[in-house]
Amino acid sequence: MRPESTNGTSGDELLVPMDWMYAEYIADELLRTGDLMPPTTIEYQAGRDALALTVFLSEGPVGGARVVARLDEWLSLTAYDARWREWVCGRIAALVAAGGQGPDLPLALAAWRWLEDTELFAADLDAVAPGAVPGRDDEPRVWTPAWQLGLPLGHLAIHLF
Repeated sequence: MRPESTNGTSGDELLVPMDWMYAEYIADELLRTGDLMPPTTIEYQAGRDALALTVFLSEGPVGGARVVARLDEWLSLTAYDARWREWVCGRIAALVAAGGQGPDLPLALAAWRWLEDTELFAADLDAVAPGAVPGRDDEPRVWTPAWQLGLPLGHLAIHLF
């Protein structure tokens, strides 16, 4: 992405979304380490984007050895009853209100729009009966926003790390 202004010393250099790229890298590594599903699946993409948003929007710097120290925070943010969607919406709104300049925010916004707007046909986890055999053709399925499928996947990947 080209900078909107070339005032100062930046000249004609490209702005690189390093914070977002690093968040995606961490999310990808967590999911690959967990080996929960092939990286080519849309479910994997939902998990990666949900985790990348969690990493990107969480407080404080993330780098090097600090990643391991942040795992408990990310686990609590992605937990089943953590109200993750509301947290993401609030953090994004705060960044936009603060003028969120730079190349990272548009990528985070695009990931969030994809997670919100894309629906995946998945097993209805609220309707699965105890003792049911997962993966059978007769299990109830529903259209689910991608973040609702990606978030538990990301949470499990963090837990397995």
